[in-house]
Amino acid sequence: MTTVNIIKFENDDIATSRASGSISTLTFDLDFTLEPNNSQNLLAPTHRVLARSPSGKAIEVGGVWKKQNQVTNEDYFTLNIREFGFNANLGMAAGQDDESVQAVIAWGPRSNYAA
Repeated sequence: MTTVNIIKFENDDIATSRASGSISTLTFDLDFTLEPNNSQNLLAPTHRVLARSPSGKAIEVGGVWKKQNQVTNEDYFTLNIREFGFNANLGMAAGQDDESVQAVIAWGPRSNYAA
């Protein structure tokens, strides 16, 4: 069985590590790599998300951002794939104790939730 909706980083230092992963939903399947984005801009993503075009070209399709929980002050990471309006948090993958293996936990835009 293939594991989907997982990102495997090269090491536990997610903020600076390269990674590869895949996302599968009812509307798209995407294999991608993450490249650290060495920007001094505090609002810039920590990683660029790169995928392959139908002709095989590497294209930037989204980003990963480091954020801080407003209640616990713990850091966490979010993923965005622009083309599909896909947003997700990254978190410890089920059955894993390896910090370098992160699950892609999808969430929709706030406007999709009932008040």
